[in-house]
Amino acid sequence: MQITDFGNMTSDRILIRIVGDHDIGLIEKEISLIRKMTSVEFGLRAFKVDDWNTSLSPWKAPAVFGNEDFGDGAEETLGELKKVLDDPAKKYYLCGYSMAGLFALWADSRLDGISGVAAVSPSVWFPGFTDHMRNNTVRSRKVYLSIGDKEEMTRNKIMATVGDRIRDVKELIAAAGADCTLEVNPGGHFNEPDVRMAKAAAWLLTENE
Repeated sequence: MQITDFGNMTSDRILIRIVGDHDIGLIEKEISLIRKMTSVEFGLRAFKVDDWNTSLSPWKAPAVFGNEDFGDGAEETLGELKKVLDDPAKKYYLCGYSMAGLFALWADSRLDGISGVAAVSPSVWFPGFTDHMRNNTVRSRKVYLSIGDKEEMTRNKIMATVGDRIRDVKELIAAAGADCTLEVNPGGHFNEPDVRMAKAAAWLLTENE
């Protein structure tokens, strides 16, 4: 796992962005977009995982696209994540897209010290995840969810449940007493991920403004 810091890391608000190789090139643009949306100072710590389908998966599951099954490496990733939540005076916001969004929600049910979560187009179709959410309350008080309006139109029967599942997750989080919003963006799963992540981060950063 590789950690890279961006922005103002002396700020008391730090975005923890769970990323893979495909995200790194978008970080600078993301930061620029966030700064256009809010004047709040922030740092961004990119937490890069090496194996997307294993490092972010809380338990094993069969492949739903391609041939690669899901592993159960999220517990190990969580252990590494705890090491970067190293300053109790700071507010940490855990942010992720797709499987990283799923991991962010799962980690929030296991971690103290997170002030908010952004799960953007999260893979909440993942088998057994809503059952986990029913039995494991989120701990942060601010949760931003989003989905593309065409995501549930996929021919993949499991992934097509994402719309129903994310609405279930929003209800479960709200029932736990957290401030939770669900934004619907135009397009499919891969449409403008940098813009979607920037909107999510700006929402979290301006929580007390």
